[in-house]
Amino acid sequence: MTNLLFLRGMVIGFALAAPVGPVGVLCIRRALATGRVAAFCAGLGAALADTIFGAVAGLGLTVVSSFLLSHQVIIRLVGGSFLIFVGVRGYGQKACMADEDNSGAGLVKDFLSSFMLAISNPATILAAIPVVAAVGAVGLRDADSATWLVTGVFSGSTLWWLMLSGAAGAVRSRFSPKVLTLLNRISAILLSVTGTFILTSLLWRYLDK
Repeated sequence: MTNLLFLRGMVIGFALAAPVGPVGVLCIRRALATGRVAAFCAGLGAALADTIFGAVAGLGLTVVSSFLLSHQVIIRLVGGSFLIFVGVRGYGQKACMADEDNSGAGLVKDFLSSFMLAISNPATILAAIPVVAAVGAVGLRDADSATWLVTGVFSGSTLWWLMLSGAAGAVRSRFSPKVLTLLNRISAILLSVTGTFILTSLLWRYLDK
């Protein structure tokens, strides 16, 4: 039973992480600009957020999910602004052919940046609920079952980010610094555009009231 819950959790985590959204773009941008280590650390931040959403859906924590959904305007406002900040800041960053010395504060920053982006998207909890229901992992009560499910969600999400950062890092070695810089700028623009779209949609929702 515990092994089955772990596998179900892995399916949930992988399914939540796989759609390439703003966090995926951020992860790819980090791989192109700095290397796969920074990209993987960014992915771990998203994996933690996916684990939280998966746990909320699987354990039936309605108080948490209600709070996230009821405050989604503020959360999305913060997330959209942060996307624009990351995009504008990363636009001028030049890519290098060799991996930089990724340690300490830099890796923590990558982790926190992706976590902030992922956790500021309350829509993920809406996506998590049907996924959790589909694999039959709803309403777990005992601590042992919950632990196996949460561990599985984190493992599944981490597996996806490991694959994505590894693939992006492998492709990175085939491009010249100029091409890498161009790709980095394109990804930065995509992040800024996504953030602008989020803020614009919030503005239109406010004006329609």
